[in-house]
Amino acid sequence: MRFYRNTTNAVIQVLFHVFVEKRYADKVIESVLKQDPRWGARDRRFVAETSYEITRWWRLISECAEIKEVNEAAIWKVFGAWCVISAIEPPQWEELREVDAQRIQKNYTRLQEIFRVRESIPDWMDKIGYAELPDRWEKEMQALNEQAHVVMRANSLKTNRSELKKLLEQQNIETHVIDWAPDALVMDKRQNVFRFQLFKDGYFELQDASSQDVARFLEVEPGMRVIDACAGAGGKTLHLAALMKNKGKVIALDKEQWKLDELKKRARRAGAGNIEPKVIESGKTIKRLAGAADRLLLDVPCSGMGVLKRNPDAKWKLSPEFIESVRQTQHQLLDTYSTMLKPGGLMVYSTCSLLPSENEKQIERFLETHKESFELVKEKRHWPSEGFDGFYMALLKKLN
Repeated sequence: MRFYRNTTNAVIQVLFHVFVEKRYADKVIESVLKQDPRWGARDRRFVAETSYEITRWWRLISECAEIKEVNEAAIWKVFGAWCVISAIEPPQWEELREVDAQRIQKNYTRLQEIFRVRESIPDWMDKIGYAELPDRWEKEMQALNEQAHVVMRANSLKTNRSELKKLLEQQNIETHVIDWAPDALVMDKRQNVFRFQLFKDGYFELQDASSQDVARFLEVEPGMRVIDACAGAGGKTLHLAALMKNKGKVIALDKEQWKLDELKKRARRAGAGNIEPKVIESGKTIKRLAGAADRLLLDVPCSGMGVLKRNPDAKWKLSPEFIESVRQTQHQLLDTYSTMLKPGGLMVYSTCSLLPSENEKQIERFLETHKESFELVKEKRHWPSEGFDGFYMALLKKLN
């Protein structure tokens, strides 16, 4: 591999922002890639993929490099160690003159015996994972260190999966289907899909196959009044609108106006005209919608431990305190937001977490205190080891 100063400096810059300034990797990479319009697809891919790869394996690589304090010089050492571990000859640059390949390789061999280091997991996360998922933890964490697939969701308001696949093939973009996800196409080769005219024209959205399953799990029908109570920028909202064939209404709630503004842009592109964004200004917003929904989606805030292959920097930003806080939020949202559902209506509670304490245990606790008014219809899990993001979903029915 031949290294170039400008793109390698960009990787170092990304890692500095992520590990010193604690910024989010996807936003940093997006910003850094705008610095030099002369970069081609190969340059951009090197910056993005190398940054994510080193972020994903940060603990293992930094311990191989014997890093004690994270600064710019240390990040260069980590980059050099990544080269050695990847069997790539490091460039003969001043910043890398102290790279000791033999010592790094010796450390790498020794650290393979320690699971949490080998798989680059914080100690506290490894402890929680073993406690909650003793039989699955190692398997799932190994899967979460794989590169995430790029998955499209064909927008059924404008096309279908078969037609979209043909349109992509005409542009030499190869994809394959997934049997259990009827709108999903998986790209055979990673590309910047946001440049595709088909994306700009609203023919598809990027959405993991597991995430696509959530809207379908809610069993919506055209003409219904549906509330997406934690809509964010609206990936699942758009899918609900498509499944409803633009008939009825999807009320998209969120506490952040900027997220709903992004949803409006996406809805225009997708041709989704039955979405009504609404900011949650206070508890009164929820009270005004009491008993209003035929269907209710609670895709609640969570640890995100099921999507670490997509957001590897989250491993280094999460904490036990945050997870405890988010569990309390989940409990409160279930109690408060479930009041928006009509008797006889259906509600989906979903997370992209692996932890039972955020998933099954939350539903068990909710049903203990609402056993007269709600019943569990079914539950479903998608595990990272099955190939896509980790998701949990529970379908509940309101009895009265």
